[in-house]
Amino acid sequence: MKGQWGFILALVFALLIAIFSVINVDPVTVNYLFGHAQWPLILVILGSVLVGGIIVGSVGIVRVFRLQRMVHRLTQQLQDIQESQSADNEKIAGEIEGPQSHVADLNIHEETHKKKDRTDR
Repeated sequence: MKGQWGFILALVFALLIAIFSVINVDPVTVNYLFGHAQWPLILVILGSVLVGGIIVGSVGIVRVFRLQRMVHRLTQQLQDIQESQSADNEKIAGEIEGPQSHVADLNIHEETHKKKDRTDR
């Protein structure tokens, strides 16, 4: 829906520019750095709109590339952090398993002593 509204607004803007250009067909003097020339106003208006659109589009493209580069860099950082956390979790799990296995060994050892004590009596 958002794209449709953008397209409709672009068409309305293009229609307004076209109407404004067709109304103003008188020749005008355009001054360059190295001289001047007579151009129909319609060409000056359309040329100005075209150059403005190219400038705005170029700025937009540069911004999109910067954002894509930032997304790529942040995605890489996120993967690095997740890998680091995974390694830390495995290390912590190994440390937790160590004492628990010792406790289990103690429990087994204690039970065997209790059985020996019962059989000795």
